[in-house]
Amino acid sequence: MEYIYEMPAEMLTDTPYRGEVRRFEYDTRTYDEGEDHPLHKGAWVYLPYGYDASKQYNTLYLLHGASVNEDWWFKMFPDTVKILDNMMEKKICEPCIIVTPTYYRGEGRDREAEYMAEHFHYELRRDLIPAVESAFSTYAGGDVSEENLVRTRAHRAFAGLSLGSMTTYRAAMYHNFDLFSWYGTFSGCCGPKGDRDVEVGRILKAFAQAKEQGLALDYLFCCNGDKDVAYAEHKDVMERVEKICPQLVRGKNYDFFTIPGAVHDMKAWQLHLYHALQIFFV
Repeated sequence: MEYIYEMPAEMLTDTPYRGEVRRFEYDTRTYDEGEDHPLHKGAWVYLPYGYDASKQYNTLYLLHGASVNEDWWFKMFPDTVKILDNMMEKKICEPCIIVTPTYYRGEGRDREAEYMAEHFHYELRRDLIPAVESAFSTYAGGDVSEENLVRTRAHRAFAGLSLGSMTTYRAAMYHNFDLFSWYGTFSGCCGPKGDRDVEVGRILKAFAQAKEQGLALDYLFCCNGDKDVAYAEHKDVMERVEKICPQLVRGKNYDFFTIPGAVHDMKAWQLHLYHALQIFFV
């Protein structure tokens, strides 16, 4: 695929072929050690134009960054929906379902943000994915047993920006590799407080365990801007991993896309999503 550095203007125009952004609510638990609080949470679900419950759709779980919530991608930045509508109308990518949840739990129970991101893997596996894929027409076919979710992992992707990018590593890749085979990390890996050596080790361990279990990586798409505050750590960690990880082959199942001059903002993240959707599920 040929990368571009500016969103095409036609992606931001109105189209009559509009998908639906639907509120989705589900029950979960905190899964903290020694605690098990019931919670009722919400997410947004993008259903492509012409969504047909008799068909099966690939599904992307897409996260926000720190200090915001599930409203970020579709409600705070509604241009994201225009981009999706135009991409699918023009057949730049296949129609898919996109879910925007949050790792936060509501007022009164939120801990330090990185703890929440790290801990999200329990909710993702046990509650969010089964709830979504029971309600919508995915390749799980309504069977949300763990065995079937593993069988259908090639039809499931996870991506996020900033702390959501870190969550892509920590919640999806490190703990739920058997449920996802496509990953998008937009602006970050271990964060400013992280230990790069530790993060390199965690990535290598995740891929080594996946190989032992016979789980293939379809694609890891890393993205950043060279003026982004998270660029140096993200680039350094992934360059070190790429040198010694036999499971990563650039151009086949991995790439690191850099936007010259781009910073830590939504303009860059929407462009990362634009590229990721042309890679995922192909």
